[in-house]
Amino acid sequence: MRPVLPVATGRFGRRRPKPAPRRGHPYPEPVTQPELPDLSDVSGELFARQPETDMVPTLRRVQRVMDLLGDPQRSPRIVHITGTNGKTSTARMLETLLVATGLRVGTYTSPHLESVTERIRIDGEAISDERFIEVYEDIRPIVGMVDAEEEADGRPGLTFFEVITCMAFAAFADAPVDVAVIEVGLGGVWDATNVADADVAVITPIAVDHVQWLGTTPIQIAAEKAGIIKAGCTAVIGHQQPDVRQVLLDRCAEVGAAARVVETDHHVLDRTVAVGGQVFSVQVGDVRYDEVFLPLHGAHQADNAALAVAAVDALLVSEEPLDQALVDALGSVMSPGRLEPVRRDPTVLVDAAHNPAGAAALAAALSESYTFFETTAVIAVMADKDVVGILAPLRTCVDRVIATQNSSERCLPAGALAEAATEVFGADAVDLEPDLAAALGVAIRHAEQSGGGVVVTGSVVTAGDARRILRESE
Repeated sequence: MRPVLPVATGRFGRRRPKPAPRRGHPYPEPVTQPELPDLSDVSGELFARQPETDMVPTLRRVQRVMDLLGDPQRSPRIVHITGTNGKTSTARMLETLLVATGLRVGTYTSPHLESVTERIRIDGEAISDERFIEVYEDIRPIVGMVDAEEEADGRPGLTFFEVITCMAFAAFADAPVDVAVIEVGLGGVWDATNVADADVAVITPIAVDHVQWLGTTPIQIAAEKAGIIKAGCTAVIGHQQPDVRQVLLDRCAEVGAAARVVETDHHVLDRTVAVGGQVFSVQVGDVRYDEVFLPLHGAHQADNAALAVAAVDALLVSEEPLDQALVDALGSVMSPGRLEPVRRDPTVLVDAAHNPAGAAALAAALSESYTFFETTAVIAVMADKDVVGILAPLRTCVDRVIATQNSSERCLPAGALAEAATEVFGADAVDLEPDLAAALGVAIRHAEQSGGGVVVTGSVVTAGDARRILRESE
């Protein structure tokens, strides 16, 4: 057996000591707790802050909150994940593997599909609405104090993402968890999550996205994301362009971090499509794990799984390899919104692909795992994205596009999306339906008549909206 990490100790929270009985009374008087707001109130306050899509190049505010809370980000060991695509799926895989070891695990991912509570998970379950509210109420006075300090100096207060990040670290320290799996929101160097120092830094494939914040080339973006690699940590590096990989290795050398690189230290050996997912073999160091079932589709997900296994191996330092049974725990992993079947007869899939690299991975996985007589794509994208770059890879596997809009104010108008789709697919293959629920209805009816399937994609928000609409329609 590999050694288990030391169990963390809670540092703060809403737990209160039991009151002592009053003289002459065998039982204490009940303690009246203040009534908490509901989730919609808390969400409204959070979303009223500067949005997470607007990155602020400073860690000052979050670090100040952490200082006032007693540095909760230092309580657990940290697995920090950056990259362009695959971060959330890799985080879910890491969570599954670490929970299987018997450790208590906190997981922080973004953005959410439907509820903001999804972002903070403990032992594989999103925290409850009540607990989310409690954590917010616990840190609210300190956040308010830091907001006031910033305002006094003529600067804005904490952003939405900064506050949620503080909440996650507070919830994990109070649980307490042994390991926190932390996904960056944007980049690395200036991401709010980078107040934590990684024991293991995981870097999924890096491509061009968020150019207004991170740079216009993969090398520039890699330099930002490399910021999560800290002195003494182990960097587990996924597939990268050669020049990008060199940026990451240079960072490791600069700060004194160990590097475990795909193809050299860990890699997928073979892979076959299976009912409900795929079966693959992976090698980490000198150890091979065979016939691992993964209930997710696409070669990119097998690569993510190999990264997760290598990261767990790096975290649980031991002369003994991981047990095969532990790696087999990947058979229970779930990653909602990643080529996820949400309806059958006809099949409706939702996928959160929102950049060209993600769309290419979606197209490859869809072509490999599904055979439809005709495929209809319901698409809504954000206005600041490379729209043609997202649409172009889908040309190989999509026959018909319905251009629509999601619930975000940042969404590209459906008419503009239809114009772009016409350039890629041709006018005869594109329909316009601005209402997403109506677009889903059109696509489903068409698939029922043609014996085809439906894929809904273009944004995390689109995937989340579609899941909700289809669930409510059932």
